[in-house]
Amino acid sequence: MPWGWVTSSSEPTTRAERGIYHALLAIAILARSTAAQSAPPDKLAKSIARVYGADAHVDTVHVDTATVYRVSRAGALLGFAQVRNVKGKELPITYLVATDSADALRDVDILIYREAYGGEVAYDPWRKQFRGKTAAAPLQVGKDIKNISGATISSNSVTRGVRQALAELTAWHTQGKLK
Repeated sequence: MPWGWVTSSSEPTTRAERGIYHALLAIAILARSTAAQSAPPDKLAKSIARVYGADAHVDTVHVDTATVYRVSRAGALLGFAQVRNVKGKELPITYLVATDSADALRDVDILIYREAYGGEVAYDPWRKQFRGKTAAAPLQVGKDIKNISGATISSNSVTRGVRQALAELTAWHTQGKLK
């Protein structure tokens, strides 16, 4: 046994045991990362109600492989919303991008922030600078989006993710894939 290694009866010792251990570990990591990619339904519902109003009606629309929420009230389109993820420093950041019927950003909502630092991206004073922006806006930290000291990676990641989501939602709506 190499110096510094400690074994116990629960650790894999044979090549076959180590192979099974690593396969199970890979499955556990994949399952954890996949589970980390979705938002709890109650948190999503509260976010949509906050952005569009408690009486908003939500339908699920599938565009390509993406899930988009069509939000309306009394038959009138209010906009579209989508849950997305970006990588923070180490962990995913799950957020909602919400647009109005004219493809302008209504809001960005951080649904799950998993990092120890940088959670200021979830605060309203930072998020409100996205409101009203369209796909024509630069949406770049240092241009039309302010950075957060101590949350540079999160600020850049969320901003890039919002820019991509807004571009795709706008394109899908323009192409008639979202109605």
